[in-house]
Amino acid sequence: MRPGTFAFGDHEEHGFVASFTAALPTHLAHWYLTREQFEPVPGKPGLYRLSEPERDGVRRTRQAVHDLRRQGYTVQADIRLDPALSAGPPRPARPNGLQERRSRLARAAAGRTTQRSAPPTASPPAARPIPPKPAYAPTVHLTAVTGGRSR
Repeated sequence: MRPGTFAFGDHEEHGFVASFTAALPTHLAHWYLTREQFEPVPGKPGLYRLSEPERDGVRRTRQAVHDLRRQGYTVQADIRLDPALSAGPPRPARPNGLQERRSRLARAAAGRTTQRSAPPTASPPAARPIPPKPAYAPTVHLTAVTGGRSR
């Protein structure tokens, strides 16, 4: 792991905030946090707040925690902001049409057909009669063709 630790949490006044330890150079922490849409809090050195926290703030903060961990940094976060400790918000189910298609097929299979067919008979169908053999043998005359290609 790379040296340095980030911490994320909720703040009463500033909303979603992030800070870093002294083991991490200030310019590097600033670069990472601004890329994750955090901005420095005026008058509080080392404290950053999420810009526009009302615009899906929890998800964006969780994404920042995830991104920094993927870069190899140690990150501490509140339970609701830690993607490893809490479940994400439920995602809306996107209909893929499979359930609707199955339902239509089931209704079609249960309904009557529009095709006309003979009603089923109780006895099995009769076997097809075999035609009689001819009394004569047909004669086939083959002629040789010259000048053509051989096969």
